[in-house]
Amino acid sequence: MSLYTDYLTEIETRKEQGLAPKPIDDGALTKEIIAQIRDTGNAHRADSLNYFIYNTLPGTTSAAGEKAAFLKEIILGEADVPEITPTFAFELLSHMKGGPSVRVLLDLALGDDLAIAEQAAEVLKTQVFLYEADTDRLKAAHEAGNTIADDILQSYAKAEFFTKLPEVDEEIEVVTYIAAEGDISTDLLSPGNQAHSRSDRELHGKCMISESAQQEIQALKLQHPGKRVMLIAEKGTMGVGSSRMSGVNNVALWTGKQASPYVPFVNYAPIIAGTNGISPIFLTTVGVTGGIGVDLKNWVKKLDEDGKPILNNDGNPILEQAYSVETGTVLKINTRKKKLFSEDGDELVDMSASFTPQKVEFMKAGGSYAIVFGKKLQTFAAETLGVEPPLVFAPSKEISHEGQGLTAVEKIFNANARGTTPGKVLHAGSDVRVQVNIVGSQDTTGLMTSQELEAMAATVLSPSVDGAYQSGCHTASVWDLKAQANTPRLMAFMNKFGLVTARDPKGQYHAMTDVIHKVLNDITVDDWAIIIGGDSHTRMSKGVAFGADSGTVALALATGEASMPIPESVKVTFKGKMAEHMDFRDVVHATQSQMLQQFGDNVFQGRIIEVHIGTLLADQAFTYTDWTAEMKAKASICISEDETLIESLEIAKSRIQIMIDKGMEHENGMLAKLIGIADKRITEIRSGEKPALKPDDNAKYFAEVVVDLDAINEPMIADPDVNNIDVSKRYTHDTIRPISFYKAEKKVDLGFVGSCMVHKGDVKIVAQMLRNLEKDAGKVEFKAPLVVAAPTYNIIDELKEEGDWEVLQKYSGFEFDDSDPKSKARTEYENILYLERPGCNLCMGNQEKAAKGDTVLATSTRLFKGRVVEDADGGKKGESLLASTPVVVLSAILGRTPTIDEYKSAVDGIDLTKFAPPKQAPIDTLSVHF
Repeated sequence: MSLYTDYLTEIETRKEQGLAPKPIDDGALTKEIIAQIRDTGNAHRADSLNYFIYNTLPGTTSAAGEKAAFLKEIILGEADVPEITPTFAFELLSHMKGGPSVRVLLDLALGDDLAIAEQAAEVLKTQVFLYEADTDRLKAAHEAGNTIADDILQSYAKAEFFTKLPEVDEEIEVVTYIAAEGDISTDLLSPGNQAHSRSDRELHGKCMISESAQQEIQALKLQHPGKRVMLIAEKGTMGVGSSRMSGVNNVALWTGKQASPYVPFVNYAPIIAGTNGISPIFLTTVGVTGGIGVDLKNWVKKLDEDGKPILNNDGNPILEQAYSVETGTVLKINTRKKKLFSEDGDELVDMSASFTPQKVEFMKAGGSYAIVFGKKLQTFAAETLGVEPPLVFAPSKEISHEGQGLTAVEKIFNANARGTTPGKVLHAGSDVRVQVNIVGSQDTTGLMTSQELEAMAATVLSPSVDGAYQSGCHTASVWDLKAQANTPRLMAFMNKFGLVTARDPKGQYHAMTDVIHKVLNDITVDDWAIIIGGDSHTRMSKGVAFGADSGTVALALATGEASMPIPESVKVTFKGKMAEHMDFRDVVHATQSQMLQQFGDNVFQGRIIEVHIGTLLADQAFTYTDWTAEMKAKASICISEDETLIESLEIAKSRIQIMIDKGMEHENGMLAKLIGIADKRITEIRSGEKPALKPDDNAKYFAEVVVDLDAINEPMIADPDVNNIDVSKRYTHDTIRPISFYKAEKKVDLGFVGSCMVHKGDVKIVAQMLRNLEKDAGKVEFKAPLVVAAPTYNIIDELKEEGDWEVLQKYSGFEFDDSDPKSKARTEYENILYLERPGCNLCMGNQEKAAKGDTVLATSTRLFKGRVVEDADGGKKGESLLASTPVVVLSAILGRTPTIDEYKSAVDGIDLTKFAPPKQAPIDTLSVHF
């Protein structure tokens, strides 16, 4: 059976699902299609032409290679296809972005046929995805006196690939669509349980919001031809939780513009809005696609005569509507005036932040990639020609305040900046292009990242990247047919590209499904590093880490760079002393609660949290930096003491060595190089040459939060507050309640200890509590299921050596078996202990979930609707409450939340994760877990 016959069968299957033929990326299939086009009598010729022209993916896919080669034949007259003239062939090449198509265009432009060379040159002048092999050819031809090459370079030096693009429309008419009230999680736009389909854009698009919402959006487009649909989070923030490129892709698919008539289901330029704007991490993704993010401010706090907010009975500010964005409302965006107007022309809100010079460039170019590559191309051409490039792109904004010190993030950005004014010290608000040291790709977005790499014609990891890792944690729980189809393909691509991969494409080392954030935290071996990762919890406790969409991850892998403004910082320090019965997780929750009490509004949103927890090792400190995603911070930086940082780096070295011992080292020697970087950093700290990163004493902060440890006297729970009468207050992470609030009456249907929020000490706490409870009661009985998923295999190996894993095995009714992984997700749970495979498990919600309608108490990070648990069909709301490990374990045993006395009794003598503020305790206050 031929590949084409298989493709026809797949087409019929997709037709039953209401889907079009899947875009082709396979070169072998494309070769068969080309053969049928050559055969003028072939019964499939007409369809083959259609698939070749309109359904073949561009970039560096093998299909693109076959397509470009055939188009070259047509242009040279070596193949005769009446439906594809040489002029049309050039047009098709112009839409293929780079890689094989650029190689073909260079062949033609530097060839002997002058007429063809001139046509090829005109197309090349529009292309920006050129790499060193391509630019080397142009440079050599220029030096050899080739006038065509000189003409192309002259055009590049003037950046005509950008200047000749049409300007952004001065006025954009939009019609509103309220997607939901309150904060909108990216899960609504691209559900985690549909992660397997993200690389199939049309299929994945069908999971956005709901089928009825999709129909309503289509109806609005029909009712308002020529107007763009603006998706809105009413009374909330749009896109909280993650960067989720697939979410933006889905919005663009339903509301945006088609990027190319010859590339199906790739849309750009969505318009997305929220009463409180767009989550920072999601706003970056909107920019990647040339979209517009709108901070509506259409609800404002009601003020009294003194200008103070009027509060309701719950102590929350009363909001009043400034203007309506009810679904179906027509509004006008003026991109020159940078304002939002009503249909009648009344000014509603300033949009200056939406139309910075850099963002307008992204919109004009159809996304950020073209700008990044275009700037590089212009620089190359100007240097080759020996000319000064004209100022085409908006100059990077450089803000410097004389006499003002630097925050930690300002120091890191200054140290890693590229292309800035030499010697100029930059402060928050400056636009900076920075070197990226560590890059992480996770498995549910990895296939999209690989597609982005192919689309930008990248084939190898940038040599300036110190470490890059492809995880397998988000699909670790269930090795089903979807995972079996997607994961090996992803690992093979990324390993070939240059990344260390969780699974060995050759099958020689054991699959490591460790949680990506734990691995990235280990391979980050410099506190001055910049880390980019394909997940919102890329929040390392060394360096500064930014969660990013799959496109930004691809760009970092390909170029070793990222571009962003230096964010403002909020300084977090601590006073007082932790009570003996409290766990550090409670300090994390209390930070959020006390910040809201101190400021009323969330001062963390969109900023860097600079947290001074210098006496905690990286593993434990990560519990704090990880949660800053839920605080809606842009990122976080942990300020560490010298000796603590050295010990953290030594632990990181040992874990990297374990990866090498397991056979995970890449042929490029990446892991060994990381150990060398760690050794160099340790030497710098010990010698005093370069101590652990600290801000200047005279640094300027947006705000300073002081957390009072003395005020934390009982465990804290983050509650989704699913029955709040104000819908906009549900499913946020801002409702933090003491355990006494529940009066030991809150039924718990399932407990979960796992996710990136826990470390080895948490799993030891589970074992210690089971020992103590058995000693007191003679046995341990669970009144609710308890699922435990250690985040890494290293932790399990260490627990086995220390005797704790044996305790867990004793009480478990299920233990994962790598030789026989689960092929189906669990749908029902018994009241037993489950020892699950390392990985994300319930926290991700794409494979395992709690039973519908359950009340889950978990150590994880997410409490969004439908993430960990869905609502029951009968109407009972599923809810996921978040708490410390001892609270979760005890609640699973009791089947309810405990009283404070029950809790204190259960943790008596337990080695909880402790913390003492720097300078209040010596270094030996480190947790006994390490």
